[in-house]
Amino acid sequence: MNILVCDDEKEIADLIEIYLQNEGYQVFKFYESKNILEFLKTKKIDLAILDIMMNDLDGFQLCQEIRKNYNFPIIFVTAKINSLDKIKGLSLGADDYLTKPFEPLELVARVKANIRRYKEYQVDNSEEIYFRGLVINNKTHKCSLNNTELDLTPIEFKILWYLCQNRGEVVACEDLFFHVWQEKYYENDNNTIMVHIRHLREKMHDTGKDPKYIKTIWGVGYIIEK
Repeated sequence: MNILVCDDEKEIADLIEIYLQNEGYQVFKFYESKNILEFLKTKKIDLAILDIMMNDLDGFQLCQEIRKNYNFPIIFVTAKINSLDKIKGLSLGADDYLTKPFEPLELVARVKANIRRYKEYQVDNSEEIYFRGLVINNKTHKCSLNNTELDLTPIEFKILWYLCQNRGEVVACEDLFFHVWQEKYYENDNNTIMVHIRHLREKMHDTGKDPKYIKTIWGVGYIIEK
């Protein structure tokens, strides 16, 4: 599990990192918020812990920007104790709010609870997938990447949806062909898959040589890594 921590108080950020690492989480720590949005395009994050009062982009603004593309849990850890600030934070999309000074073990417990709820939510609401700026909805058959809608054919949509459903696992060509075309796979059908994958990558502004999303596992199939 990858946790993003952003707090311009170095001692607090370092303390949070120690407690989370002790629980087996991988922590990505920032003392300022200006590079976080770019970072999120490169790394899957399972939960973010944000301070509100920062010198550059404040936590409220950062939360608002994150929610445009991602739905992982966000916890505010802040010295702002006014109830109106808490209401504002939650209304902007935060899932939890903890005031400083705080008990580190309580924060860890809240991290675990929010991740658990998020996983349950993802299972119950499997018609839509959010992933590194990609939003794909199987009910409306709409797909967008970094807030730009992708004009996908029905076949392209089915391919992308199935790969996203199984992200982190290699999907064999035979399996992909059967689930998309609902027909038995023959060796020549690999060319058909390759053409559609190429078109998908072009629409996603991705490349086959160094893809950010759909990677080819030669002789086997395709994978979207977590």
